[in-house]
Amino acid sequence: MKHFIIFSLLFSIFLSCSTHQESRTVVVLDKDWKFINEEVSGAEEPATSTSGWETVTVPHDWAISGEFDKSIDVQETTVIEDGERKPMLRVGRTGALPHIGVGWYRKSLDIPGSFKNKRIHLEFDGAMSHAKVYLNGQFIGEWPYGYASFGFDITDAVHVGGENILAVRLENKPHSSRWYPGAGIYRDVRMVVTNPVFVKQWGTYVTTPEIQNGKGTVHHSTTLVNKSGKEKEVLVETEIFDANGISVAFASEEVTLQEESTIDQTLDVSSPRLWSVETPVLYTAITKVHQDGKEMDSYTTPFGFRYVEFTNNDGFFLNGERVQLNGVCLHHDLGPLGAAFNVSSMHHRMKLLQEMGCNAIRTSHNPPAPELLDLADEMGFLVINEAFDEWKYPKTENGYNKLWDEWAEKDMVAFIHRDRNHPSVIAWSIGNEIREQNIKGGAQYCQFLVDICHREDPTRPTTAGFNKWQAAIENGFADIVDVAGWNYKPQHYNFIHSKFPDWKMYGSETASTVSSRGEYFFPAVERVHYTREPYHSNSFDMEFPRWATSPDREFAAQDSFRFIAGEFVWTGFDYLGEPTPFNVEWPSRSSYFGIIDLCGIPKDRYYLYQSKWTGKEVLHLLPHWNWEPGQQVSVHCYTSFDKGELFLNGKSLGVREKNPSELYTTYRLVWDNITYEPGELKVVALDENNNPLKETSIYTAGAPAKIVLEADRTEITADGKEIAFVTVSVVDENGILCPTADNLVEFSVSGEGAVKAVGNGDPTSLESFVEPNRKAFNGKCMVLIQSSHKQGDIILNATSKGLKGEKITITTQP
Repeated sequence: MKHFIIFSLLFSIFLSCSTHQESRTVVVLDKDWKFINEEVSGAEEPATSTSGWETVTVPHDWAISGEFDKSIDVQETTVIEDGERKPMLRVGRTGALPHIGVGWYRKSLDIPGSFKNKRIHLEFDGAMSHAKVYLNGQFIGEWPYGYASFGFDITDAVHVGGENILAVRLENKPHSSRWYPGAGIYRDVRMVVTNPVFVKQWGTYVTTPEIQNGKGTVHHSTTLVNKSGKEKEVLVETEIFDANGISVAFASEEVTLQEESTIDQTLDVSSPRLWSVETPVLYTAITKVHQDGKEMDSYTTPFGFRYVEFTNNDGFFLNGERVQLNGVCLHHDLGPLGAAFNVSSMHHRMKLLQEMGCNAIRTSHNPPAPELLDLADEMGFLVINEAFDEWKYPKTENGYNKLWDEWAEKDMVAFIHRDRNHPSVIAWSIGNEIREQNIKGGAQYCQFLVDICHREDPTRPTTAGFNKWQAAIENGFADIVDVAGWNYKPQHYNFIHSKFPDWKMYGSETASTVSSRGEYFFPAVERVHYTREPYHSNSFDMEFPRWATSPDREFAAQDSFRFIAGEFVWTGFDYLGEPTPFNVEWPSRSSYFGIIDLCGIPKDRYYLYQSKWTGKEVLHLLPHWNWEPGQQVSVHCYTSFDKGELFLNGKSLGVREKNPSELYTTYRLVWDNITYEPGELKVVALDENNNPLKETSIYTAGAPAKIVLEADRTEITADGKEIAFVTVSVVDENGILCPTADNLVEFSVSGEGAVKAVGNGDPTSLESFVEPNRKAFNGKCMVLIQSSHKQGDIILNATSKGLKGEKITITTQP
């Protein structure tokens, strides 16, 4: 996180300047919340006792520490998007964790006398769901959409110079989601204190409409609010700083301000450095508002210089150069952490994706945590930012259809205003597989949202993910959005393009291949919506639901049709809930779609994408090499090389070349019907003259003997939030991974940290995510270690009965 931390430090310097001048104070409300997971009459009243309530830290997901129960949120439904014709009784669809019901949060706020005559605001980045906010027993406001960010002015209810009781009621209704939504105040909350004249929440809008001839033009809009009750003469100053903190442009304007006004300023920057995937250079605009020579407010807006274009024939362009969108879809949960957002966890995930060659993210199917977009800006990801999974016509009984009439425009405007300054955001997705596609007249809802996007941000195109391609065309949806996204339609790309050659298109959701890390079944053949006991899918990456396909088939379409801008694979990581194809089987309770498993360990498929999406020399053999003597085994090699020779204990099993005449030999090397014998399986990559280029081997493992620990970092920040991810491997006496080991590993921690969560990537495991132990799943599991607020060492000790344990030290730094 080094570069992100550097920019954050620069950002905090700017903030501290304004705080020092007392124009704007931001207080993160994270500690000492009281919580109870039940309805409490009068919980908003300060006199109501919180004795017996739990003390928690926000972000908080109340359900992730609970027990799995197959009776939770069982849904009998027909998923027409999946081609189903009759209702199915789905267990585990929303994760089988106790997220349903009411939760109350309470926090004491001491508002000092120095805040008299100030405006005091609360900002919530996300609360799941149906939030109702109270202060000192007074109802402040509500915001039902659990993925939305929102804020309230609480000034009139504040007791300045005394204690104030903030209360938040949340309620997750049954049958309101298709996946695990999480529960609670699962993103950050802030108290923002300003003078009566201030910049509105998300009140700046920065665009770079012209970048040419060594000059970048910046259009900067600032919306000011005046709560003084009197007309005010103010001076608005905007200064732009480059990535090194050097001032590069300045503008000022005097304004007569009544209640609310937007001030437009134009600034020119000489020779701006462009934001791109390879060089994600960020600039910072600082807007200061002065009245009578005194600073009234200071507001900071990071942004980047870049220009984007989707084309009808050549795909996507960034700064005039074609960029293939090698993207993934991400749900919002963080596996063992649940929905509670953690910056270091998301950074860890995005780093894994980037190393795989991923350069784009679709925030399926909802607004993400704002920090995800901060990271995307900093790391160089392109983002399709998605608003909704459902409009007026329901997919679930208590889903967004209940909110649409009153809240759709409010949610859409808040979503765009919050995120429109991020250079990483290249398009607004207004929906995913919306059922209105199939309805005559349903296009009016599509047009409604597109019009909002064009009104609030005319600089970015609109898009949506269409799964019913014919209906989306016939009913006008695909023509209304600026860029058509096709879910699982590689076989139709060329036909659609031939009929509508002016349309701009991409694969908004692709593959949906299912696999369980380290699970292999022979022969390795393509299977559609296949279920088996013990409820695992084949890691040869040839199994998928009835609507979906394999990575190879989508690769072939992407390679064939340059007009397709790229793809967004479903999904980058496994996520809680939606355990397709095991929709009715228990204990399946999380997805099989991920390229990386639920706890963050790459599956074999990771290396298939890496071989396609990067210039790295990739040579990855599967399966593992512990089978029954004489068993017939399939061997695949995911590789960037075109040719390879396979050896078993030194004996050649033949040379294979990638062969585009067969789908599953186009992007991988395949040896079928290999007679297993223990020992060494080796593949040697060859050039066109059969000269060796690179080799890799896998070995037959002996009995489990010891534990090996590997941390993603050995130094983390002592902020009580940052997490180190420690992979735990069970190996034999020679250090070879035991590929079927399921030993129970116990964890103990001393020093300046604690076990935050555990996981192993097994979608059928009912073990707790918070207990300090975990069974290995196919030889591996993961423990997440979180820092304290003190500098020092964290010592993690991992033990297991009959195995040699191991310790690892992680240092916390200020």
